[in-house]
Amino acid sequence: MDKLLIRGGRELRGEVQISGAKNAALPDLCAALLTDEPVTLHNVPRLQDVATMTRLIRNMGVTVDASDDGSVTLNAGALNKPEAPYDLVKTMRASVLALGPLLARFGHAKVSLPGGCAIGSRPVDQHIKGLQAMGAGIVVEHGYIVAGLPRGRERLKGAHITTDMVTVTGTENLMMAATLAEGETVLENAAQEPEIVDLAELLVAMGARIRGYGTRRIVIEGVEKLHGCTHTVVADRIETGTFLCAVAATGGDVLLKGGQTYHLDAVIDKLRDAGATVEAHPEGIRVQSSGRLQAQTFRTSEYPGFPTDMQAQFMALNAVSNGACRVTETIFENRFMHVNELVRLGAAIQIDGKVAVVEGVPQLSGATVMATDLRASASLVIAGLVAKGETQVDRIYHLDRGYDRMEAKLRGIGADIERVK
Repeated sequence: MDKLLIRGGRELRGEVQISGAKNAALPDLCAALLTDEPVTLHNVPRLQDVATMTRLIRNMGVTVDASDDGSVTLNAGALNKPEAPYDLVKTMRASVLALGPLLARFGHAKVSLPGGCAIGSRPVDQHIKGLQAMGAGIVVEHGYIVAGLPRGRERLKGAHITTDMVTVTGTENLMMAATLAEGETVLENAAQEPEIVDLAELLVAMGARIRGYGTRRIVIEGVEKLHGCTHTVVADRIETGTFLCAVAATGGDVLLKGGQTYHLDAVIDKLRDAGATVEAHPEGIRVQSSGRLQAQTFRTSEYPGFPTDMQAQFMALNAVSNGACRVTETIFENRFMHVNELVRLGAAIQIDGKVAVVEGVPQLSGATVMATDLRASASLVIAGLVAKGETQVDRIYHLDRGYDRMEAKLRGIGADIERVK
């Protein structure tokens, strides 16, 4: 099992190319299931979750041609097995995104209940509720979601759907399903993330009729058939935010090529309040930092609020900042599992329910720590970059699920970091 060895204390300087977004690439790959024509995606990140999704789609009978430059062409014209088996999806929650497209195009689908990071309950009941409103019959049995259309009906039907909570994958699944439904579908309480906009732009390029994406209310007018297209995956805002926090914590001056400031307003506002300089640049985002910053209190919430996927990374920065702060996690109930590992490095953090109280310390000390989930892994890497001595991060397969060659990118801007077997 691979590990990362980090020798901390170096400033970061130079340029980093931000990869395509994992949380956009995965639904984009599933969108290709909606048509029998080729769909080409550019800027697809090289991640474990992307490889898993690719294996899943190939297993259905889809032809997948991937190139070294991050381009992937999918052709689902010969898809003959609308099923997502447990063995292929047990490590990845995004596998549920195959449900809507398969049901919309073929009228039936069988998808295993998904796995993924152990950061808390992420139910798929909103997906099921929405598809049932569109006329699907759905049962959950033996660990699988089994969906089909009633006898005599060939297409899903449009519906007015209000989800009980804001759900990103739920919005994506229902939006994809609605593109081939009969009539109009309205999604209320829809997620607004940039990844939703990216998927909608891909679907529109395939011939879908969608308006209102990026707002709480999305309207989809179903069409009989979608066609192939070419699409570029949006840059990963969470990778961008992770590097912003790394530079803020270590000090230095780095250009994040491809990053978009307007995707990270809440995070950038906190970084500026902390004392870092973050500016839009013609090629992306430039971040500069020197000395200890000021600890920042924040609360996670749905986009455009402070993203839960950035909570752990910013906590690592807070751990070595001046002063005390409170971090409130409102999205996932188990998303403080990185705290015990940060404490092993010398951080002063106390947890009280959904709130972590962080007292900044002048220095962390290298130690062996264990990654518990994807974003926790990133927080431990940031902590290791500022810690005195050597830090070993175990279980970095979590990191590989969501970061494209993170250690190579960090080495390129001056970090002393290496992957060991």
